[in-house]
Amino acid sequence: MQHAAAQRTDPDEPSRSATEPLSRSEAERLACALKTVADPTRLQLLTMISRSASGEACVCDLTAPLGLTQPTVSHHLKILVEAGLLTREKRGKWAWYALVPEHLEALRGLIP
Repeated sequence: MQHAAAQRTDPDEPSRSATEPLSRSEAERLACALKTVADPTRLQLLTMISRSASGEACVCDLTAPLGLTQPTVSHHLKILVEAGLLTREKRGKWAWYALVPEHLEALRGLIP
């Protein structure tokens, strides 16, 4: 009889032994992402962008709800972009940010 933890739930996902570690590069990428989202302001920014009707947000719309200055919000957004969790698109004088769903899904996948 197979142990429940060893059973695959997604037939398209490769099977991985419970004792098989993540690849070093995957572990480093996920650790970087976890460090990035360990900041409360960054978590707030991610949730604000994910809940926006268009799936994106302008930095100008993110400052007031957080009570932070534009340079502070831009700093946090830059870190999220560098970690691969957001994309940035310049439109006129403002930057617009959108989630990178596959990278966020990798973080969600860490918790069974």
